[in-house]
Amino acid sequence: MRIVIDAMGGDHAPEAIVKGAMLATKAHKDLTIILVGDEAKIKPYLTSVERIEIIHTTTVISGDDEPVKAVRRKKDASLVLMANEVKEQRADACISAGNTGALMSAGLFQVGRIKGIERPALSPTLPTIDQRGFVLLDVGANVEAKAKHLLQYGIMGSIYTEKVRGIKQPRVGLLNVGTEDNKGTELTKEAFQLLKQAPINFVGNVEARDLLSGVADVVVTDGFSGNIALKTVEGTAMNMFKMLKVTFMSSLKTKLAAAVLKKDLKGLKDQLDYAEYGGAALFGLKAPVVKAHGSSNDRAIYSAIKQTMTMVEYRVSETIAATVQSMNDVEMSE
Repeated sequence: MRIVIDAMGGDHAPEAIVKGAMLATKAHKDLTIILVGDEAKIKPYLTSVERIEIIHTTTVISGDDEPVKAVRRKKDASLVLMANEVKEQRADACISAGNTGALMSAGLFQVGRIKGIERPALSPTLPTIDQRGFVLLDVGANVEAKAKHLLQYGIMGSIYTEKVRGIKQPRVGLLNVGTEDNKGTELTKEAFQLLKQAPINFVGNVEARDLLSGVADVVVTDGFSGNIALKTVEGTAMNMFKMLKVTFMSSLKTKLAAAVLKKDLKGLKDQLDYAEYGGAALFGLKAPVVKAHGSSNDRAIYSAIKQTMTMVEYRVSETIAATVQSMNDVEMSE
């Protein structure tokens, strides 16, 4: 298996990417990783070159670049060359912790959409209290969506959750303002009816307050609402630990308590960090394209690589394509 990674994307590039790649090749003997980026900056961190290749380029798409223009104009940027390796079938999948919009654009222009999928969806796995986690899509690939797009999100999320996360008959919920069947906007009402008829385990509407309690394994929404939900979860977890830190540092007694609980608090923080679950997969493309968190360290990059390997191994893109095709065939025959 060959996975190509944008070595210059992310807050801690290229160090975190290179170290994460070495962790992966050490653990998986059938894996080859191609790092795309500035060779002079990559090599100081590369202590093992076994099954690691480098494609050299000094051009980078930054977080400030306008995504579509940057992908079209910077043909030799690390992120664009990365996607091209998948397009030319020299790699099975790609990963970047860089500019999210540019990655989505490169995925669409270079890798290409699955036939029948109108809108790809960006989907991270978020933590739950029971540590099972849930897939949320879309979280920003498409700000606006139609009901049929939400239907496709539900199908793609269900396939991914079953194939990659190993959850049989994953529960698919529709994010809404109430759990009653007739709740929500015209979009959610129409999507509800489509999802109810789809070949998935649809459990109905779910509310945002129940997401972290594990009410569903897959939660479907439009990119605008999904991005707000994602940022709310991330911000709540981050600020909760800031509040705990202030509390624990407030007196000698609480400082002693913090010393005793340090290991447990670290475990809780890791449990709430969705980067530990891997990256956000861009569903609906012909090959796996994964967005790692911008602040990913080497362990998070390794998690994203393992996630991507499983997507390739279980042919997630091909399964999505076959499922959508069969649904379209049924519609045409009716």
